[in-house]
Amino acid sequence: MPHSPDSAASDIARRTVLAAGLTGAGALTLAACGGGNSSSSAPPKPKGGQSVAKLDDIPVGQAISAQLDGDPVLVARPTQSTAACFSAICTHQGCTVRPQGAKAVCPCHGSVFDALTGKVLQTPAPSPLHSIPVDVKNGQVMTTANG
Repeated sequence: MPHSPDSAASDIARRTVLAAGLTGAGALTLAACGGGNSSSSAPPKPKGGQSVAKLDDIPVGQAISAQLDGDPVLVARPTQSTAACFSAICTHQGCTVRPQGAKAVCPCHGSVFDALTGKVLQTPAPSPLHSIPVDVKNGQVMTTANG
């Protein structure tokens, strides 16, 4: 059965609306997944002298999760008497990484970091975790004045 000119125009209009809707949905999906690259965002700059964790709460060679000024951080204990601190925000797309022994894993896209150095071990993260300067004083991991 042949289509009338009105029917053909109606089919074309329907296809155009459907295609526009699918394109819009795809763009929204990409925007939700994209979110920009947080590696360009500035690392946290806490005031010096803030306690981040007790050294004894961190196993040697591992890291724990903590908060600093309301932001998630990793506090690591590379040796018996030293500590290191990093932003726990993945440099790929801003998810919070989780410590797993001597590694930190991003649950969103699978990036893996060395929890003791912040170095990227597995991409897609483009850069290391942002370091936060700390010292150990009286058994406490404290931010330094230049932090």
